Amino acid sequence: MKYNYNKNYVPLAQQLRKEMTPEEKHLWYDFLKNLPLTVNRQKNIGNFIVDFYIASKSIVIEIDGRQHEVLEHNEKDTERDYGLSKLGIKVLRYTNKSINKNFCDVCEDILTHLGLTWRDVRKS
Repeated sequence: MKYNYNKNYVPLAQQLRKEMTPEEKHLWYDFLKNLPLTVNRQKNIGNFIVDFYIASKSIVIEIDGRQHEVLEHNEKDTERDYGLSKLGIKVLRYTNKSINKNFCDVCEDILTHLGLTWRDVRKS
């Protein structure tokens, strides 16, 4: 499904694609890129730029760094998740720590939400 987006955020989304965090790179290059679905990085949806978006499943994947632990940022995340849910999009959130310490568990959880198994993942 196509969504309206804020054209003013296009340059920022492009910059964020070029400057992914180490955890975003790890998830992208070692897992998401190999899925049998189209996964967009730093996708502009409405007034949001999401880390990863899988349109065919209406799922957003967000990787949260330490700044997301601060109450103010946490409240913004809740508002953002609510705004995306109103568009029919489910948000999956994982911390940098979970990416670094429990990568296989994160991948397994994503596969479950996508209705896929490890057999569905393409070999690089």
